[in-house]
Amino acid sequence: MIGCTAPSHIYPSLGLIAELVARGHRVTYAVGASMKDVVEPAGVDIVSYDSTLPQGSEAWPEDPASAMRVFLDEAIGSYAVLTDFYDAQRPDLLLYDIGGLAAPLLGRRYGIRAVQLSPTYVAWDGYEEDMGEVLASIRNSPSGSRYRDVYAKWLRDNGIDADPWDWISHPSEVLSLIPRVMQPNADRVPTSVQFVGPCLDPVRMADACWTAPENRKVLLVSFGTGFNERPDFYRTCIEAFRDSEWHVVIAIGYRVDATSLGDVPSNIEILRQVPQLTVLAAASAFVTHAGMGGCTEALWFGVPTVAIPQAVDQFGNAATLDALGVGVQLAEEDVTADALREAVDTVATSAAVAARLAEISADVRAHGGIDTAVEAVLAASPRGR
Repeated sequence: MIGCTAPSHIYPSLGLIAELVARGHRVTYAVGASMKDVVEPAGVDIVSYDSTLPQGSEAWPEDPASAMRVFLDEAIGSYAVLTDFYDAQRPDLLLYDIGGLAAPLLGRRYGIRAVQLSPTYVAWDGYEEDMGEVLASIRNSPSGSRYRDVYAKWLRDNGIDADPWDWISHPSEVLSLIPRVMQPNADRVPTSVQFVGPCLDPVRMADACWTAPENRKVLLVSFGTGFNERPDFYRTCIEAFRDSEWHVVIAIGYRVDATSLGDVPSNIEILRQVPQLTVLAAASAFVTHAGMGGCTEALWFGVPTVAIPQAVDQFGNAATLDALGVGVQLAEEDVTADALREAVDTVATSAAVAARLAEISADVRAHGGIDTAVEAVLAASPRGR
């Protein structure tokens, strides 16, 4: 497994990786040293390197092509470590996250299949035409041109004559780890993509470090790991649900000083980190930035959402949840204590939302998840089952 040194890229496939190990397969996992503790419990052999991805309080570039360049530089910088290791211990099959850009090159080097485990939506037939204006603004920008040039040289240096934009947009084999309902233009997704659905890690699902209070409705508030430096927003949440019937769990991450949030009433928990799957299993509503991981988990557990997107694909994800009838979205500039409380109460009490969630949750679980994904991985392996 060629991973990506970010929790939001690790968690979607970690359950699949652990199940492969549990079935007796040796799995190596290439990831930055800072994430070793996250993946080691899966029973994998770690291939670590010094990651250059922003961590903790470090900021990601706002320019899309510059953000993509961060992943490219990470892949190029780690490639020598990976080839040193895998030249000596050639794998039968490569799995990789969308940020694991080295994997397709390693596949060519060793003449083996590389299967992408996608934690977000994939390109569909006609993607370039439908997204032409957006893609052109990225690809034709100075940073986009530099990205392409650096990527093209890396490919050429490894004996590959391919346009980088085609190379990254159309991988040869993909297992999609998201629900089909979250995929734009799902009817036009190529047959190289198999929807296996969410592969939620059983270990994370069994985390008992948090327990739900008795006879209280639970509200989870989380903006993930990359967009959680929002002290003003957390203060608004505290004001909105102070002394209400809700028991509110707010995950603030490690970049916000909890003492700066002021007086916190007894019905609100302020935590650096939460066992999200455990809390969602008990929750009646979820306030989220609409990252794909959180959206997927909410649909799995049938939890209605109030989505407040912050960046990148979150705006599309929030719109999709709204269109599916399983939540509402709020623009960040429209968030007030009253608006937030009204939105949460609306989605949590709507019979129509509850019925739609029950239907979609059943469909999401029917994708097959870990078992289907394992079968697909083993079918791709020359050693089979």
